[in-house]
Amino acid sequence: MKNSERPFEVGLYDFVDRGHDALSDRKKAPEQVIAELLERIELADQVGLNVIALGEHHREEYLSSAPQMLLAAIAARTKNIRLSTAVTVLSSDDPVRVFQNFATLDLISNGRAEIMAGRGSFIESFPLFGYDLNDYGGLFDEKLRLLDELTRQERITWQGNFRSPINDLPIYPRPLQNPLPIWVAVGGTPASAIRAASMGLSMALAIIGGPAPRFSGFFDIYREAAEEAGFDAESIPLSINSHGFIAENAQEAVDTFYPYAEVMFAKIGKERGWPPQGRAQLEMQRELQGSDFVGHPDEIIEKILFQHEIFKHQRFLMYMGNNALEHKQVMRAIELLGTKVAPVVRKEIASRLQ
Repeated sequence: MKNSERPFEVGLYDFVDRGHDALSDRKKAPEQVIAELLERIELADQVGLNVIALGEHHREEYLSSAPQMLLAAIAARTKNIRLSTAVTVLSSDDPVRVFQNFATLDLISNGRAEIMAGRGSFIESFPLFGYDLNDYGGLFDEKLRLLDELTRQERITWQGNFRSPINDLPIYPRPLQNPLPIWVAVGGTPASAIRAASMGLSMALAIIGGPAPRFSGFFDIYREAAEEAGFDAESIPLSINSHGFIAENAQEAVDTFYPYAEVMFAKIGKERGWPPQGRAQLEMQRELQGSDFVGHPDEIIEKILFQHEIFKHQRFLMYMGNNALEHKQVMRAIELLGTKVAPVVRKEIASRLQ
């Protein structure tokens, strides 16, 4: 299908954090976090959102070390929403097992499963599963290529540097979708965009800081590399993944989202040596050219359409922040995204592509 014929998709991604409210020190029980997650995605499906993508993390503050299990539970409670990861940390997993898990999810969900593969934001999974961080790049490249082959062939003969060979073995079960969709998550490395393009795999670009237009080069690089590799770049869907929050009015959205965002970025920044950012700096990201989608529905619509003019992408996923946020506020934000934002965006982009 040509991208010009493909309906624009709007969805959510979530890292399933434990819901610790750093502002009040209130903590949610893990089972409450999971129950609220399922309720939110059930609502997302009902209001017409297209995709849910769950992160994989192996840290104390997250509950999603096995996102495919959560996605299977979501599959049983939904009808239409597509089920993805954000991301599957492929470098420290076995591609055969990843394929089998998602092929099973695809059968459970009647053809709604996707894999978003990436190297991951954190490195805990490497020592946990016995991998050497010195092999960080090589592991991902090799395993991505094996996973891609698994989605296309039932019997596999394969040999690499980091895994035992596979000698003419069948891989079961087979998914309903043929091939099972693979997206490659890209965080800011041109080489990652080129690799995804050279394999004809969809790219999901995370924009979580800085002026969004400066990322346009990634899409140019991707499309050029895809064409050079013999793929029709106009038939491969691409995604933007960004942070945001929606409320009835802009100030409510700002006051809900940014106190938690400030704490989150301070914690991650300290771990990674980033310079500190105050709330005023973070709030600049909600301006039209910034990375955050925080505001009332009309502002979110304007920003998605602004970015579509630049990137010509086919999917937008929003991360709505810490699970410490009030459940009813997040539910309302999801409702607004599905009923007020997505229909307008889809209609306008479809009219542009006619």
